[in-house]
Amino acid sequence: MGNKFQFQVTTELEALEKIWQWFETITKPLLSEQAFNECRLALTEGFTNAVRHAHQNFPATTPIDLEIKLMPQYIEMKIWDRGEYFDIETKLKSLKKNQIHLLWQEGGNGLKFMEQVTDDLKYIRFSKNKNCLVMRKKVEYGTLLKEQKILSFPSYHLPVS
Repeated sequence: MGNKFQFQVTTELEALEKIWQWFETITKPLLSEQAFNECRLALTEGFTNAVRHAHQNFPATTPIDLEIKLMPQYIEMKIWDRGEYFDIETKLKSLKKNQIHLLWQEGGNGLKFMEQVTDDLKYIRFSKNKNCLVMRKKVEYGTLLKEQKILSFPSYHLPVS
């Protein structure tokens, strides 16, 4: 049910431009401006965390897989990395304990932003070398989606360029 879109990039911050183009092509006509911007922020923060933390000791050629799934009531964004697992819930709790304003805090802001702009945020360990950051946001799609029944279209995969 729903449309699933997959994309793979290398472990380089420069890949963000390609990710943004891919994400915009899929979602811009469907989401409100606020939902689009919040999802793009979460996707950006999740990807940069994968590059800077999970893949910090990996070669730039190490792939990072992304997935967008459009469901009737929400959008789901996944980022698959190959780094060490960390407990996102414990980290978020410790960041909440420390009541320093976001602008003055060093580190952890991306996690706070992701938590604030999504309705569900999880980091799941699937195997020794596979983790998935899952971000879900409840959305009300625009009239384009409802009129064209875009959710019934088949999935497709965009190749890495």
